[in-house]
Amino acid sequence: MGRRRRRQRLPQEPVRARVESLSHDGRGVARVEGKATFIHGALPGEEVMFRYTGRRKSHDEGEVVEVLEASPSRVAPRCPHFGLCGGCSLQHLEATEQIHYKQQTLADAFRHIGKVEPESWLPPLVGESPWGYRRKARLGVKNVPRKGRVLVGFRERSSSFVADMDSCEVLHPKIGQALTALSELIAGLSIASRLPQIEVAMDDSRCVLIFRILEPLSDEDRERLRRFGQERDFIIYTQNGGPETVAPLDEAADLHYALPEFDLSLHFQPTDFTQVNSDINRRMIHRAVELLQPERTDRVLDLFCGIGNFTLPLATRAGQVTGVEGTAELVARARENARRNGLDNARFFTANLYESLEAEPWLKENFDKALLDPPRSGAFEILAHLPRMGVERLVYVSCYPGTLGRDAGELVHRLGYRLVSAGVMDMFPHTAHVESIALFEKS
Repeated sequence: MGRRRRRQRLPQEPVRARVESLSHDGRGVARVEGKATFIHGALPGEEVMFRYTGRRKSHDEGEVVEVLEASPSRVAPRCPHFGLCGGCSLQHLEATEQIHYKQQTLADAFRHIGKVEPESWLPPLVGESPWGYRRKARLGVKNVPRKGRVLVGFRERSSSFVADMDSCEVLHPKIGQALTALSELIAGLSIASRLPQIEVAMDDSRCVLIFRILEPLSDEDRERLRRFGQERDFIIYTQNGGPETVAPLDEAADLHYALPEFDLSLHFQPTDFTQVNSDINRRMIHRAVELLQPERTDRVLDLFCGIGNFTLPLATRAGQVTGVEGTAELVARARENARRNGLDNARFFTANLYESLEAEPWLKENFDKALLDPPRSGAFEILAHLPRMGVERLVYVSCYPGTLGRDAGELVHRLGYRLVSAGVMDMFPHTAHVESIALFEKS
């Protein structure tokens, strides 16, 4: 049996450092004794005192103890829980500088990973307000007797513990200002210690709360939940197992969001994937359609289409749109959304876009234009099919710059496309998350 490696002892005294840049996860980067050190709470240009929180062979980690020389871009965080809660990482950075940081992250991904540069940069998409924007969230719940309360909120930074918080500034106020009420509600349930999570899903006005329960509710518990929902206008669901066990306490919610520019309304279930920021989602759809320039003679392919978030707006402009998605339930929802909105030029297929697609009928067809909106893992596996299908113009919506950079390199260097333009979209203000959009054209 090999010897157990001894944990490295961390220095106890704070250390001085000059911060050079910001990492892709929002930490300040300094070089201390020649070694890269990532410091939570530090900004570029600052001189700080920091305490080590971890040491590795390749780099060290720490957190700010004192700011000796502050950046002019530093602002006071609006939320009193910032620094403890892991929901945000950039509240101490002025809003316009957050956007600049995200643009730089995207540019770095193109340059260093894909070895490409866009011919032009799109102006960033920014919402009306960087506060109260989150309409989807997964909140941790923990009954902590020594604190005398049930904790409800996001996890602590770099920890599995639930943060001790009584409000949240980035959640929609309907839920962000209800954390204390939720804490009190759960404390009064017979299964207060057997309820680990609440999932939040909102449409344009209503809010569903899905309580994950590890033991059955008593009749009194059910009545407490019912009364809470009625008093605060929440629609209560429970989940006692896998996703298939999600069910309404009473009546099911008919959730939907409007896309007024296209005269559309898209319906969804509480567990379906939808964008967390409805304001940015509408602006993003407008930009995607504007970039793709669908015409009545065009056949458009929408890959990773979900419930039809892009497919149906495109169908109001194009001749025909084909949506492909890996989850059958979402495809069924997309078809129903097309029917509800009177669109007969949108069709949908279920297919795993990361596996062999040779048997798929749509793969043998020709398309003029395409839109990709993949998950964090990107769309590398599908890219080679695009030129074979005749795609001349492509819009790529990305939630992770690393895979967009990789895929852009493939499209440009191997598949014959130009990276015409790209830009960021502030889907998650005050976080290091970078949402972006890029336009490619066949050379």
